[in-house]
Amino acid sequence: MVKRLAFCAVGVSAAALFAPAFVAPASGAPSYSRAQLQRDVDAIRDTGTTGVLAQVNHNGRSLKARSGVADVRTRQPVPWDSYYRVGSNTKTFVATVMLQLVGEGKVKLSDTVERWLPGLVKGNGNDGGKITVRHLLRQTSGLYDYSYYLPQDVSHTPETYRKVRFRSYQPQQLVKMAMRHAPEFPPDERRWNYSNTNYILAGMIIAKATGNPWEHEVHERIIAPLGLQHTYNPGTSAYVPQPRPVFYERFKPGGPLVDVSIFSDGHADGALISTTDDMNRFLRALLGGKLLSPALLAQMKDTVEAKEWQILYKEAGYGLGLAKRRTSCGTWAWYHGGSMFGVASVNSVSADGRTSVEIMLPTQPGEEKVKLAQLTAANNLTDHALCGNR
Repeated sequence: MVKRLAFCAVGVSAAALFAPAFVAPASGAPSYSRAQLQRDVDAIRDTGTTGVLAQVNHNGRSLKARSGVADVRTRQPVPWDSYYRVGSNTKTFVATVMLQLVGEGKVKLSDTVERWLPGLVKGNGNDGGKITVRHLLRQTSGLYDYSYYLPQDVSHTPETYRKVRFRSYQPQQLVKMAMRHAPEFPPDERRWNYSNTNYILAGMIIAKATGNPWEHEVHERIIAPLGLQHTYNPGTSAYVPQPRPVFYERFKPGGPLVDVSIFSDGHADGALISTTDDMNRFLRALLGGKLLSPALLAQMKDTVEAKEWQILYKEAGYGLGLAKRRTSCGTWAWYHGGSMFGVASVNSVSADGRTSVEIMLPTQPGEEKVKLAQLTAANNLTDHALCGNR
């Protein structure tokens, strides 16, 4: 899910702001330095987020930098090991599990939604018999995004947020919301439209194919084998564990920052909570071929043009739960990213899995131009890291 961003000019002591990050031993110093990482992180902070935490991993070397504050009242620095909601990055985990099931012969990418979830996708021109698993994972089903019917999106105000922040839904309820609306277009392998409904259905198919909830399969197939000790699905819990920054949202341009740290969302389209270290480990393992066979990873990387994302990302394309963009040095960067109330995750990984970047932004602004500036600055950091570490 993608939401909005914010800014508050606050200070913090130089000792806290520029405390050295842990740097693992390295056989050779890459050209992207911690000093450059700090400059890039400060540039993100200057666009309007209360705090920033970024981590770059390259060939066993880890660099971290932070800027701004975790809390505008206490002015404490952002914790190095912050937990945060990674939003739609969850989709990449789910797509990876689905592809593993394909490799095991338990699911086919050509299987229809109707085959696995009979009678669920129907009405108003929606037809689960024409939508395949591949359509879901690649966002080419044409299904309407259920999130536009959620109260917090219909009325994006602090009052509505406080009213619904503990509210939870069953996956079937969310699909039914989407079925109120006609599809954006008939299922089309090369026509792209981002819809969270696709991954609600993907999570349900994983459950049907395995007999286990999608989060069980994500844990057993990805989280546990990779040792991602700080990655999990909170389910119906509305809380992110400590340590973490305060997550802020500015609901309208010029409006006040609102603490939106408490919020419930436990579904296959955006539920996971993680850390920069765990996210980097996952990205490197995925692109490094540790989770999927070469043939299945190639399927995941078979993309369609993602025009809406090309406003920010050059030549952006979307595959099966994984996106690509062209870097300034001409290489492909692979990413997904995600955002929830008050927090955004921006990431990228090189095609060989050797270099990965994860950035946490614990503030969502109230206007699109600020959001674009913030994401552009974050994109610059990932570009510098990937190209500097060539």
